Amino acid sequence: MVEQILGAVLAVAVALAACVAYFWGTNWLLDRWFADPPGRVSDDVSTERDLMRSRIRPWLFIFPAMLFLTVYLVYPVFETLRLSFFDRFGQRFIGFDNYIWAFGDGIFWQSALNNLAWLLIVPSFATAFGLVIAVLADRLWWGNIAKTLIFMPMAISFVGASVIWRFVYAYRGPDQEQIGVLNALVTGMGFAPQAWMTIPFWNSVMLMVILIWIQTGFAMVILSAALRGVPEETLEAARIDGASDIRIFFDIMIPQIWGTIIVVWTTITITVLKVFDIVYAMTNGEFQTQVLANLMYRWMFISGDYGRGSTIAVIIMLAVVPIMIWNIRRANAEQGTR
Repeated sequence: MVEQILGAVLAVAVALAACVAYFWGTNWLLDRWFADPPGRVSDDVSTERDLMRSRIRPWLFIFPAMLFLTVYLVYPVFETLRLSFFDRFGQRFIGFDNYIWAFGDGIFWQSALNNLAWLLIVPSFATAFGLVIAVLADRLWWGNIAKTLIFMPMAISFVGASVIWRFVYAYRGPDQEQIGVLNALVTGMGFAPQAWMTIPFWNSVMLMVILIWIQTGFAMVILSAALRGVPEETLEAARIDGASDIRIFFDIMIPQIWGTIIVVWTTITITVLKVFDIVYAMTNGEFQTQVLANLMYRWMFISGDYGRGSTIAVIIMLAVVPIMIWNIRRANAEQGTR
């Protein structure tokens, strides 16, 4: 444990030292390269050199980020697209055979339907719960404490959250003492305990509950900030006119923060399309809980079929890209109207 901590501290120290050395060194070289030559130079030459330094310096700061994005994001995208047209070893070109296989495979369609169920349930419930909690918490004197507790799952990794919920859904057999919270409640009411993770459809719903539990805090924070932007004069006028709290919520609050609600919903949707950790840690995709990311992992890293694994990865990417483009365009449109 001590060695791991020391290794982490050493890695951070080396990384910081490398960053300082890079930025100091590149700026020093830039200043030396465009320094005024010995002797008197004209003001135009000196100004031109200053202008060149000011143009190049920002690129020195963004170059490391661009390099890492290219190596770890741009290149993998094109390489994955290329491999999707090749055989399992990535050597023989087979055209669209991998895509024909994918759209004719029953397990692929089952995984896609599971993804669709995640898309319909998780973003809707997480956004709705986040909105309701954001409204109610502002009316309580301990509302900030409640918000903190609800936001805490956001600080937990998906795998860590899955480990926590494994104890909630744990099953030990009909004749053994149950340690799972859910089975303890069931047996306490006189019913038989269940192996929840083996029940098709409902096991997927229980996995979705984990992501809803995590993402509700994110939705709550964003929507709470948006609600604070609703003019108090509008709310007071509605109360004077005799509008109930429910009417104010649906007819005044929601329309004024509708853009933020859509952004939160689409952000959670993108997260859901890439969901992998929860399913992998809880069921490993067994009992009909598999989603496309798990199917991609199995073909790519367990079966060793780079072609089919890359094909599924491309399909996931194509599903995410339109939502991201729409989200970005909407954000740009809202900024343009301000």
